[in-house]
Amino acid sequence: MESSRGQNGIQQLLAAEQEAQHIVNTARNAKMARLKQAKEEAEKEIAEYRAQVEYEFQKKLAESSGDSGANVKRLELETDAKINHLKNEAARISHDVVHMLLKHVTTVRN
Repeated sequence: MESSRGQNGIQQLLAAEQEAQHIVNTARNAKMARLKQAKEEAEKEIAEYRAQVEYEFQKKLAESSGDSGANVKRLELETDAKINHLKNEAARISHDVVHMLLKHVTTVRN
């Protein structure tokens, strides 16, 4: 009788060990599934954030390139205005400069 009790106790211990192993395996599988799900969620959030940052970058790039187009146009207008001013000034004083040069070239000094 005592040996059957011992056998019965051993059987209960083995059954408890198997059940504990089953519980541990189930928990481990659940943990792995949750980690995989968390990784997928994180990758999705990263992709969304990256897309948002890229959109904002492209938007700012478009805005700044539009501004640079306006700056180029403004600089071209300023350059043209300065060139015209220099041409007008050169035309205005060219007669005086030619007269002064001729005077110095034709004057004889002792």
